[in-house]
Amino acid sequence: MSRRTRLSQAAVAVAVVVVAAAGCGETSNESSGSDTESGSGSGYKGKGIGLAYDIGGRGDQSFNDAAYSGFEKAQKEFKIGGNDIEPSDGESDADKVQRLTQMAKAGYNPIIGVGYIYAPAVKEVSAKYPDTTFAVIDDAQVKADNVADMVFAEEQASYLAGVAAAKASKKKHVGFIGGVDIPLIHKFEDGFVQGVASVDPKMKVEKRYLTEKPEDGGFANPSMGKEAASGQVEAGADVIYHAAGLSGQGVIQEAAAEKVWAIGVDSDQYKQKALAASKDWILGSALKDVGGAVYEVTKSVVEGKPLSGEHRGDLKSGGVGFADSNPKYKEMTEVVEAVEKAKEDIISGKVTVKTD
Repeated sequence: MSRRTRLSQAAVAVAVVVVAAAGCGETSNESSGSDTESGSGSGYKGKGIGLAYDIGGRGDQSFNDAAYSGFEKAQKEFKIGGNDIEPSDGESDADKVQRLTQMAKAGYNPIIGVGYIYAPAVKEVSAKYPDTTFAVIDDAQVKADNVADMVFAEEQASYLAGVAAAKASKKKHVGFIGGVDIPLIHKFEDGFVQGVASVDPKMKVEKRYLTEKPEDGGFANPSMGKEAASGQVEAGADVIYHAAGLSGQGVIQEAAAEKVWAIGVDSDQYKQKALAASKDWILGSALKDVGGAVYEVTKSVVEGKPLSGEHRGDLKSGGVGFADSNPKYKEMTEVVEAVEKAKEDIISGKVTVKTD
């Protein structure tokens, strides 16, 4: 793994408005379907979906919002209720345990922790509620009959982002910005760097991590993202790929202001309303079907065949991909063809994207 630089951890902390709820300091959004007890006649007896968000919460236009899309779809299709809960600033594992426990006691099923940070809490609470299905997005450490580990080949989607960046760059100089310096985000960097190198091994790649720890705001502070993007543009990068959650909004907005390409992550960020003013400069997005994972876990529970064990989404299964919503991207035929060829090569096994 290459040496990674970081922004100062003393950056201004993200401002979070928190409404106290159930003693954990989180915001709770509870809704109910037209037939919450039966799941529209399927035999489902739960109260609905319990969804606990990662750092940044709903409205990040990326990871958490992708989870919410699956939450909404499942509620509507299966006519069940749901409760989606925001994290509080600087919370502990004990807070997460309390949150999941309250959901389990209330009868929510499944209960889904959005993000690897929920693994310890899911491990503890799932053992106490064996008849409830739990799931963790982005972590495969919890091994239990009533736990589904929903993980992804982020490196594959990031490889496509690297190919797109390298083909679109006029300066032969691109950038990567990760939210937090952790193994999960290293996968994004690894894939991106390999994708760039497949086009031009000599192309320069700027690399920046915003913080060492999630609680320092790396996934939740657009100002940090803006500052990092500004530095990479000044250094000469003309395409910047971020894997930084809510902080990525700042990356995209700064890239657009500087008239250089940005590549989004997790959701199709070209379609996000909060980024409408910047969308012309969003080349594409490395997709991760977090919403699909939330939906599939819920579907399995409603149908009486709950998922458990590890489930990995990759290019072959459609669990990851590259969004091409921007008409300007579609007009760049050489870029599009290169990305499609890379996708085919990964699926066929001709190319293997490595991670440390």
